[in-house]
Amino acid sequence: MTTAASTGSVQERVERRLTERREAGDALYGPDAAARLARLCHRMAERFARGGRLVAIGTTAQAFSDVRHVAVEFVHPVIVGKRALPAIGLTGTAGPVAAELDLIAEPDDIVIAFGEPADGPQLPEAVRCARARGCLTVAFAALGAEWELEPASAEPFVRQEVAETTYHVLWELVHVFFEHRGLLEGRTEQRAHDVGASSFLYPFLGEREHDLDAVLADVAGSAAMKGDEVGALRAQTLADGLPALRGAAADARAAFDAGGRLLALGNGGSATDAMDAVADFVSPPPASGWPARRAIDLTADTAILTAIANDIGTDAIFARQVIAYGRPGDVLLALSTSGNSLSVLDALAEGRRRGLRSIALVGYDGGRIAAEELADHVVITRSQHIPRIQEAQATAYHLLRELVEDPS
Repeated sequence: MTTAASTGSVQERVERRLTERREAGDALYGPDAAARLARLCHRMAERFARGGRLVAIGTTAQAFSDVRHVAVEFVHPVIVGKRALPAIGLTGTAGPVAAELDLIAEPDDIVIAFGEPADGPQLPEAVRCARARGCLTVAFAALGAEWELEPASAEPFVRQEVAETTYHVLWELVHVFFEHRGLLEGRTEQRAHDVGASSFLYPFLGEREHDLDAVLADVAGSAAMKGDEVGALRAQTLADGLPALRGAAADARAAFDAGGRLLALGNGGSATDAMDAVADFVSPPPASGWPARRAIDLTADTAILTAIANDIGTDAIFARQVIAYGRPGDVLLALSTSGNSLSVLDALAEGRRRGLRSIALVGYDGGRIAAEELADHVVITRSQHIPRIQEAQATAYHLLRELVEDPS
């Protein structure tokens, strides 16, 4: 039974976790630091304008999720009317990541590295290779990149979440400079700004002429605003969702203790979040002392996903895997920004038929998942802005991982 004292203890821990994230975020994209991010956005836009690509690299299970996440954001923008920008991910599956990069990288590319010095020599070697090639290099740790955006925290979950917000901000705001083509490729002429359907992303920009300094100032202001926004959204998600997260952790812990497994799924950026959640269960942070837990990423096998999508349809890509892998007592973790993705709804329904407990992290108003009570535990991040939803959901599943091992 949950006592008042234990509830208070968990709530105090949640407040500490939120403070850690807020302080680390302020140091990287708060008002005093946002000008640097704005300059990086401009540099990246110049590279894309010259035909460059974003090449994301990483060597660990946790890094793989960020590599895939940043690539899908640039290639498949969710902003109406925004261009797809070329991005690929390299994870060392065909050999050392530096060797992969050597075959792929071109001088106008942007190389963004995910990982830590403790992960081994591959990433620093790849960054050196990229710099020698003439690439613009970015990293979230001391890896020798030209732009190092290291979060001000040693805690792995905080570092990952702050890095995710930062690369989302870079993705969102690099598009501003395409609306000011005269500020790219060394041109000096100016153009009126028209952000169209994506104007909600750029609250400081209007229909007027800008010089580079003015645009950089506007972009910096928008970056700082996004940092404040995600801080508030994390607080809302955990305040409203803590009872559900505690119940979900209890179910997951019981499943693990009985030999069960966690199955995770999601689409697009949510697929990479499912990948990250599974990595955290299977390979927890070494300093945590937590045991490895049995978990399966239902987004991982491209042969299975494409076979089901081709032969049956995309709605079945996860449900068919629940049929294959799910057993009574297992736990299904579903991530969806809308709460309405048919592939997710079908998987939850199949899981319920097969006796799986279910956890759903959803955005907007919870969609059909919340309205129709399709999951046993539902955590709603109340926003319509997909990047911020995903960032707050990362905080939620990181807390879930912690509560599985330390519920008090």
